[in-house]
Amino acid sequence: MATQTHFDPQPIILEGKIIRLEPLTLEHAAGVLAAGASESIWTFFAVHAPTNLAEAQKWIESRLADHAAGQRLPFAVICLSDGKFAGSTGYAAVSRPNRTLDLASWYGLDYQRTGVNTECKYLLLKHAFEELGALRVGLNVDTENTRSRRAVERIGGVQEGILRKHRIRRDGPRRDSVIFSFINDDWPQAKRNLERLMSR
Repeated sequence: MATQTHFDPQPIILEGKIIRLEPLTLEHAAGVLAAGASESIWTFFAVHAPTNLAEAQKWIESRLADHAAGQRLPFAVICLSDGKFAGSTGYAAVSRPNRTLDLASWYGLDYQRTGVNTECKYLLLKHAFEELGALRVGLNVDTENTRSRRAVERIGGVQEGILRKHRIRRDGPRRDSVIFSFINDDWPQAKRNLERLMSR
């Protein structure tokens, strides 16, 4: 377990058995367009599915702008079996003074319920707690997104509460968000749980 107090997430490549996480760049725009084509993926987000390469590039540029501001570290998820772009994940709401961050992600329809999400969470949590020395990793999920809520609970996320009217979705209504977290004290057990799930 990392004990350093210098908490500074920087671009890195993280590889597991089924996916590789690599820093998101504009070169991934075609992958974003292909994997993110279904509107159902973006139901709980503030944006619509990209319909052309320019829109995919604009989405990436917004993530890179957040990264330049020190608030986000976005990754492209690459499926090792076919080499294709499977989605995007990464760190958000990075707070260096407090050694905390959030996880955010989306995956193409072909890669949902395949083990991709579980391995992504494992790699990101492991890096955050064991290499960066994070104290807390949060996940914010729309209360209506039952699939994601179940997925977070399945990997051991602890529900802390609900933020009412937390954000505005693309369809207008303000969304309530369920707040989940892992803290460094939770990580040993959560790690065992994730490794058990991945070994199935």
